[in-house]
Amino acid sequence: MQDTHKMLRRMLDTGDRSGQLFELLSSLCQGAVAVDPDCRVLWMSDQYRELIDLPPDEPVVGRPVEEILPTTGLPRVVRSGKPNFVDLMQISGRWCLVTRLPLKDDSGQVFGAIGFVFYDDLDSIQPLFDKFARLRRRLESENLLRPSRYALDDIIGESTAMQQLRRQALRAAQLDTTLLLLGETGTGKELLAQGIHNASPRAGGPFVGINMAALPESLVEAELFGAAPGAYTGADRQGRKGKVQLANGGTLFLDEIAEMPLPMQAKLLRVLQEREVEALGSNRLEQVDVRVIAATAKDLKGLVEQGEFRADLYYRLNVLPIRLPPLRERHGDIPLISDRLLQQIQQQANLPALALSPAARAWLEQYPWPGNVRELHNRLERACVMAEGHCIEPGDLGADDDLPQQSSPRPQSLEQLRQQTEWQALQDAIAQCGGNKSQAARRLGISRATLYEHLRKYRP
Repeated sequence: MQDTHKMLRRMLDTGDRSGQLFELLSSLCQGAVAVDPDCRVLWMSDQYRELIDLPPDEPVVGRPVEEILPTTGLPRVVRSGKPNFVDLMQISGRWCLVTRLPLKDDSGQVFGAIGFVFYDDLDSIQPLFDKFARLRRRLESENLLRPSRYALDDIIGESTAMQQLRRQALRAAQLDTTLLLLGETGTGKELLAQGIHNASPRAGGPFVGINMAALPESLVEAELFGAAPGAYTGADRQGRKGKVQLANGGTLFLDEIAEMPLPMQAKLLRVLQEREVEALGSNRLEQVDVRVIAATAKDLKGLVEQGEFRADLYYRLNVLPIRLPPLRERHGDIPLISDRLLQQIQQQANLPALALSPAARAWLEQYPWPGNVRELHNRLERACVMAEGHCIEPGDLGADDDLPQQSSPRPQSLEQLRQQTEWQALQDAIAQCGGNKSQAARRLGISRATLYEHLRKYRP
């Protein structure tokens, strides 16, 4: 700590070039703050104190920065060693434009970070944010954008399995080969994919994700590979870029890869082998530079044996498989994950801080978690809303809902009975087809899109 203090003081010394730069930046911005490797405050400018209404005589040196600035991103900059040049941060009820930089010694080791508030009045640049918001809404409405928000540091857990997973992911990030993420639903496959992308040399490129199970079969080709002008009725006159082209220079994440129709699997194989793509209705091949990360909760090898998945594509995807362990295999991580998720849920929803009671913690650790981390997040979110006591109890987490029911409620009308029968028929068909929804739809004599429509309509 003392060495870090001396190093920072030396850099802040006006006789040092780095110090002159800090003094210049500090004079040009609305405030600046520096932290050490443990994210404790080393220095804070007078302007920053005024900005957060901190009395001049109140000590800040040595205090955790998140204690003074709960929404700061400086800890992530310290952990990653990467700058965060432009970000928005709410300070004292005002949105501010901030920049955060890691502080490194001559050997490249991070010994802290410094943050600058460059703008605390966003009215004059509001048109820029409005333009960005409109573009973002358009991309999201067209399902073209899935932002990459997570880093490998966001993967929570200290169990042996999770430590091994992080090591594997970090090594995989340095390679530019195809990855196959294997794990049950809710284990965090997309979070891991985004973390690998952000730790890879492609971090500056786009991260484009698509869920194959959510796409009607008739739209898969255009969504993935794009469409030439006039390729189909209603097609854009200027043509349309597919997800593969949008991911050029970055990472393409294909979730639920087992749901990809067989004809499209051949086109994906060309992308992986030849690095080229042919849009729907076009006779021109376009070169692409994209890394593919695929994910599935199914047994792809079994689907290959059943003729439901191409063997050549399977072997191309299975170059570097990474398995995500289910939550039931790492119960020791549950307290750590629960505390982190609770903090996030309460901050995002502006809910009062509620802790888990000892009984609630015990219940969380003995529950089998068939829905993994996603189910844990949902139950904690429910508890934050439903809890009426001073802390969260097992009942708030839905523990009572998991008790065996003495009798199932009878349908109250003919329509309810019909819906219940159709729902059971859908579930039986999917189970008989090993979870393959395309095959289940054919067995039922309906289209894949109709199957998904009924699943959404009748879901209990």
